[in-house]
Amino acid sequence: MNIVTASIKQRLLIVGYGAEYHVGAHFYQAALQMGLDVQLFDASQSSRAPALIQRLNWRLRNHRPTRLDRFSQELVEHCSEFIPDIVLVTGMTPPNAVALATLETMGIRCVNFLTDDPWNKEHQSRWFFEALPNYTHIFSPRKSNLNDLANLGCQASYLPFAYNPAIHFIEFPPPEVAKGFQCDVLFYGGADKDRVPYIEALIEAGINVHLYGGYWDRHPKTRSSWRGMANPQMLRWAVSSAKITLCLVRRANRDGHVMRTFEAPAMGACMLVERTDEHNQLLGGEEQSAMYFESHEQMVEQAQWLLANEHQRLILKEQVMNHIVSTNNTYFDRLQSILSTTSLIGFGLPAPKIGS
Repeated sequence: MNIVTASIKQRLLIVGYGAEYHVGAHFYQAALQMGLDVQLFDASQSSRAPALIQRLNWRLRNHRPTRLDRFSQELVEHCSEFIPDIVLVTGMTPPNAVALATLETMGIRCVNFLTDDPWNKEHQSRWFFEALPNYTHIFSPRKSNLNDLANLGCQASYLPFAYNPAIHFIEFPPPEVAKGFQCDVLFYGGADKDRVPYIEALIEAGINVHLYGGYWDRHPKTRSSWRGMANPQMLRWAVSSAKITLCLVRRANRDGHVMRTFEAPAMGACMLVERTDEHNQLLGGEEQSAMYFESHEQMVEQAQWLLANEHQRLILKEQVMNHIVSTNNTYFDRLQSILSTTSLIGFGLPAPKIGS
């Protein structure tokens, strides 16, 4: 029996969020597909408290979840009953360092798929930095923080985001609402400070932009383009109806790519992408699968060229979708990598080198 096969038969506990668009839910679905004995431990319970208390803990106690210690103890108690071989934590959620050390003494390997950058000032937390070195392994979807993790005493390796075929696929809106989803350029994601100028540049150039995500209504120039929050089906309708889907990274997160790098192509997007080394590697070279830009001005120029060349948009759309779906980029594939790496560590073999 090989190591991967053995790992697939292990018992897995995922600490994450259950909403269908969250990474924890994607891994949970993948684990079910593998036939694993899997449970999802709801990370939202770590912050359960009146809204005012949550805000005070977040702002005045160094981004601390209200029930950090109690939630961590509850996780240990649950593990003593479920007895997982591996606990997979998704992102900057509890358990705390004490719970991780306790789980290690119980023979349970704890790993983290680090969805955000802990050095991002919007998320930076002392309690989480204390917890990180206690993980058996960290899987980071950004190469930019691997050295920082190593300096903190963590074993870490690069593992990109992915897409979920059960959610990210081509779906056109019903005819009666189709017109409302048609636009030149679509962007979905939050209105980060560094993203706003890109969207404003498109709008100022007379390009019809649709925006989904938080806080775009707070900016005068983007407010009229905001279409609110979108569930997965609405995003499928929006991507399939837009001529171009814009892919911006999150600078404060030191991203080289983002979740929509994989999700949007799987939903049939023609991709206009912020150039990074990771995007070049994941999506292919210039004009093979996507159009790239390095400035506001170049983004507008590339968008205008694509809007004037429908045939090229269709070619890029087909090529990027074929590239993503044919190169093992599902959360099933990522979970296999996590289980394989964690099993190697469990057998006393070295984990992959930093950056592998």
